[in-house]
Amino acid sequence: MRAGRLITLEGGEGAGKSTLLQGLRAHLETYGIEPVLTREPGGTPLGEVVRTLVLDPAHADICAEAELLLMFAARAQLVRTCLQPQLKAGHWVICDRFTDASYAYQGAGRGQPFERIATLEHWATQDLQPDLTFLLDLPVEQGQARIVGRGPSDRIEREPLVFFAEVRAAYRARAAAFPERFCVLDASLPSEQVLAAASAEIDRRWRDWQ
Repeated sequence: MRAGRLITLEGGEGAGKSTLLQGLRAHLETYGIEPVLTREPGGTPLGEVVRTLVLDPAHADICAEAELLLMFAARAQLVRTCLQPQLKAGHWVICDRFTDASYAYQGAGRGQPFERIATLEHWATQDLQPDLTFLLDLPVEQGQARIVGRGPSDRIEREPLVFFAEVRAAYRARAAAFPERFCVLDASLPSEQVLAAASAEIDRRWRDWQ
């Protein structure tokens, strides 16, 4: 059985993850692969409830610790009911955000210790790591400009620019710390060029993944 692969997409607000996800699905189909698409928080009935809760501006008083635990509750459910079964069956999965997002948002953004996040990662995800992580890197101001007009801002989108600057810095630090897993994409480029760069990275790794 061909091994399953987990590809994750990371980046700040307005980076274009949703657009890239659809483009990568089409690219993998040229290899005869129909990937499973999912997201965080979300991807399961429980995860979608958590997503609604943490993004609802009405819950602005959620403390940093509660937010972190909610994210990992949704993540544990996703790992056990979706990611692990799909990968074990030989399927490919593309996930819009994964554990790196907690290091960036709840860690750098909310001030939660990275050691605490690492402990939760070991417990909740059983140390599941992506085979490839695309980081869509974009200046904060440009990302904020992109989300204007998409509708009312959710709870996270209402954070100040300094919050998103910390998130971006943490993502870039993660990419530097794990260069074999990360591929950093210039998300300020047109979406067609971003997809071309991501597709080329998959093509480059394809033989080693067989």
